[in-house]
Amino acid sequence: MKFDILSDGAHILETTSTELARLQKMGFDLRTQTFGHKLYCYGPTSYPHNIPQHAQNNPDNFISLSVTGTSCSLMCEHCKSRLLSGMEPTLSPDQMIERLKQVKVKGGEGVLISGGSDARGYVPLGRFGDAIKFAKQELGLHVVVHTGLVDQGTAEMLARADIDAAMFDVIGDDTVAREIYHIENGTSKMKRSLALLHDAGIPTVPHILVGLYYGKLRGEIEALQMISEFSPAAVVVIALSPIRHTPMEGVAPPSPESIGRILTVARLGFPDKPILLGCARPLGQHKIDTDIHAISSGVNGIAYISGQGVVTARDRGLDPVFIDVCCSLAYQHVQ
Repeated sequence: MKFDILSDGAHILETTSTELARLQKMGFDLRTQTFGHKLYCYGPTSYPHNIPQHAQNNPDNFISLSVTGTSCSLMCEHCKSRLLSGMEPTLSPDQMIERLKQVKVKGGEGVLISGGSDARGYVPLGRFGDAIKFAKQELGLHVVVHTGLVDQGTAEMLARADIDAAMFDVIGDDTVAREIYHIENGTSKMKRSLALLHDAGIPTVPHILVGLYYGKLRGEIEALQMISEFSPAAVVVIALSPIRHTPMEGVAPPSPESIGRILTVARLGFPDKPILLGCARPLGQHKIDTDIHAISSGVNGIAYISGQGVVTARDRGLDPVFIDVCCSLAYQHVQ
């Protein structure tokens, strides 16, 4: 089936729930025919994740480091740097190397390297090039880097380090990029970043944040279209989870069904690529319902899956496989 992300995707966003269910079944069937029945359940150990079907056993297996601590100049409206508080600060290359050595000694598999952005939207990774290369090539760790926007120098540095994946949020609407991320001409800058990473041969795992515009859908389909031009290693869909003490504290997040619609577009639009439901999404019943929609839509994996999600997956004939690493590595697992 030929699927046009923009036109067919717009139909999926507007269609009835009954028609959505039919399209989700198409996505689910496509997924099982192409990839088989394994559902990868990711649980990077930066956050504890224990459900009846699985418990993490090594808190150092896959950690998250911030090269800026809790500092961020961009101060996006949905975050205001608060998401950085869940990461370990490594403010110098030497400090990063020492922490990574500890991870290796403790039997850890890898690391997410991230940080706050400067006022232009770039994470200041430049001086950490040797430390990132050491993690990958000397310690043999899996290395995933949250880059923010990328310039030529950063792309070349990450390519030399031979990282496993680069990831950043892709926005398909300039108004959203400007009002929420404070980046002017954001879509063109994100497209350039995708091009630089692609041209450098770096496996790229773009993230689509559903409902970023105050809980409303705006630009998600356009972002998927942009991503489709650069052969991503995988695509991760996440969702707005309103954070206390931010301008979006009282915003209603996108519904699980809305997230399911975007996941269905992603599945049908990228038939041969891993599609993941990522870790950033609302908790509670919302999380359970979103997991069910994700399974129905044909995702290859779910980060921090709910116990009910595991039950649903098995009821649908899938085989949950638990891996305590970042879901951006899915392209290495999905066959």
